[in-house]
Amino acid sequence: MDKIEQYRVFVQVAERESFIKAARALKLPRASVSAAIQQLEATLGTRLLHRTTRNVCLTADGAQLLERARQVLIDIEALDQLFQPIENQVTGRLNVDVPSRIARRLVAPALPDFLASHPGLQLALGSTDRAIDLIHEGVDCVIRFGTPHNSSLVVKPLGRAVLISCASPGYLAKYGTPKHPDDLVKGHMSVGYASGVSGHESAWEYLLDGIEHTRQLSSNIVVNNVENYIACCRAGLGLIQVPLFDVQHLIDSGELVEVMPRHRPTPMEVSVLYPDRRQRSLRLSVFIEWFGGLISPYLER
Repeated sequence: MDKIEQYRVFVQVAERESFIKAARALKLPRASVSAAIQQLEATLGTRLLHRTTRNVCLTADGAQLLERARQVLIDIEALDQLFQPIENQVTGRLNVDVPSRIARRLVAPALPDFLASHPGLQLALGSTDRAIDLIHEGVDCVIRFGTPHNSSLVVKPLGRAVLISCASPGYLAKYGTPKHPDDLVKGHMSVGYASGVSGHESAWEYLLDGIEHTRQLSSNIVVNNVENYIACCRAGLGLIQVPLFDVQHLIDSGELVEVMPRHRPTPMEVSVLYPDRRQRSLRLSVFIEWFGGLISPYLER
């Protein structure tokens, strides 16, 4: 195994903190991975990894090497692609994680054209809807809604997703159509949404004269995922507030109706997060640009 491949093995072991996981990712025997690390340590004259029966972690020298080795591998990939036609330059595996609704409603339907344009690319699409350790789990980037909290990651804002209030025609026929936030106190109810993290039911939000307000509406049903939230709304159980991309098809078909369009909730930030600006490969840049175009119709103008 040449030196470049040894560095590639080292990066995989370091990021996954496991010889077995690295071997699986590289499709190599576990013994070959161990041998590559031993050869690299012997050549460099230093221990790069602490090994125990339970885990693997970097030494101080290993941590220093990891940062440089990542960039070396990216530079080598760029050199290999330097004289290739643009359609052949996007190659390799890209691991991304997006919210499950985005994956199902937007990403998956558009993937055939995207992958046809980049036949050398393999996309690993995860949908965890949770905070993840990108380095440890080997994820190249994540798409997240709301204000990012992890300051160790590079954050590329894509815009702000439009949120709307809506209800089923059956609900509106029974309770009337609210036109102003003050109308919400006149016998209207919502489908309650309780965060899976906090367990607290979300308040109704709206903008009035550019100022954000909240109001607590009564509800006969409380759910903790978006699928059930929308399903209960379609069943006429109450008003909901959701990103436009989640229900655009239902609005278009008439199954749901937007209410109070002049008093929408505050739009939600949409961002791409990835570990290090210097590690932004061509395939990652292409994916970010493609996803930005995909989500664009549902962002605030």
